[in-house]
Amino acid sequence: MTSYERDDRTMRERMLAGDAYIADDPELEEASYAARDLMSAVNATDPREKPLRRRLLEELLGAIGEETEIRPPLYVDYGSHLSIGARSFVNFGLVALDVAAITIGDDVQIGPNVQLLTPTHPVEPGPRRDKWEAAKPITIGDNVWLGGGVIVCPGVTIGADTVVGAGSVVTKDLPAGVVAVGNPARVVRKV
Repeated sequence: MTSYERDDRTMRERMLAGDAYIADDPELEEASYAARDLMSAVNATDPREKPLRRRLLEELLGAIGEETEIRPPLYVDYGSHLSIGARSFVNFGLVALDVAAITIGDDVQIGPNVQLLTPTHPVEPGPRRDKWEAAKPITIGDNVWLGGGVIVCPGVTIGADTVVGAGSVVTKDLPAGVVAVGNPARVVRKV
C-alpha cells in the first residue's frame, strides 16, 4: 500500500499521525470551519477588547501562556494544534497553518506577517491532483525572535535564543543562540 491509498484510519487520524490525508474530508472540513469561526471572532475584536480576545484565543488555540499577546489578524487552519508559551508577543498577521503541531516557547517575539507552515504536498502530480497532503511539526524555542516576514517551513526546529532576520526563509533546523538570515536562512554568527 502506498502512502496515498486509503486505509482503515479516518483522514483526521492520518493527519494527526503525520501521514498523507485528504484535507477536504468532511470531519476535517468541519473542524476547520469551527476554527475559522473563532478566528474571525478574534480578528473582529477591537484593540481595547483584550479580555474578550484572550477568552477567544483560549478557546481557539491548543494553549496560550500567561501574559502572551497576539495582535490580530491571526490565521490558522485548526488552532488547536498551535501552542504558545508565556510572555510571548505575536505582531499583526501571523499565518500559522497548524495541520501538524506548532509549538512556540516562552518569551518569543514574532514580527508582523510571519508564516509558520506545516503542510506539505506531494511532488508527484497525480497524488497532488487528487488533493493528498501531509504535514510536519514546527518547534520554536524559548526567547526566539522571528523578524517581520519570516517564513518557517514544515518540520523545522529553531533553538532557544536564536534570532531570524526579517524576510528569511527557514528551510532547515537552526541551533540555539545564533543569528540566521537569508533565503534559505543561514547562520551568520552566534549570539
